[in-house]
Amino acid sequence: MIRTLALAVLFAAFAGSALAQDVPEPRGQWGFLLGAATDNRSKGVSKSDQTPYVYGVAEWSDNADFLYVDSGFETIDSSTGASLELGAGVGVRPQVMGFDLDLNLTRKWMVDADPGEDHSAWEITAGVSRAIGPAQAMVRVQHSPNGTGSTEAWTWYEARLSWDLDARLTASGSIGQRDQELSVDYTAWDLGLTYALTRAIQADVRWYDTDADTEGRQYEDALVLDLSIAF
Repeated sequence: MIRTLALAVLFAAFAGSALAQDVPEPRGQWGFLLGAATDNRSKGVSKSDQTPYVYGVAEWSDNADFLYVDSGFETIDSSTGASLELGAGVGVRPQVMGFDLDLNLTRKWMVDADPGEDHSAWEITAGVSRAIGPAQAMVRVQHSPNGTGSTEAWTWYEARLSWDLDARLTASGSIGQRDQELSVDYTAWDLGLTYALTRAIQADVRWYDTDADTEGRQYEDALVLDLSIAF
């Protein structure tokens, strides 16, 4: 069911982008995000061997928030020997028939990976979301034609639902499926609360789990605390 919805979203996202009206003239505004968490969780699994990490993102967008360019870093504990990952991407956020789309192409690099390791990869992301009152639903598809390390092509399908409990507190959860060549196929899910301490600082407490606990420590369940500041 998740895969069917996700593939439909992927088609709608690219079709909607092609039908979008005039692209706003880029002018420019910047946004930054810095954070730290007790575990680096990506697509439901740990990238830091269930140890704390730090991350940062810088994003430029036009004044209409249509076209954007971003770059970022995060600390990791990779089987390639790398402890730092860098990324840079470009994307657009069109609106089609009341839905918010997000189409993105990103290049990622693992810094100081062991010689001979595949340390870089392209990732393509297509997502669609819609908010109705306090509720917001999102479906996302991500694909890499050749992942890092020993992993070849992979695809991630995700559905997420969030609900604003009040002006500061939001509950959310997601479920996703990852299909990988030369690596583990698994389903992952999470459930948590996000609280806005100030207009710029927020805390997130989230429980993660997968159906692949026996495949390694990175797939085991964990309760993660994340604190970030935007400016």
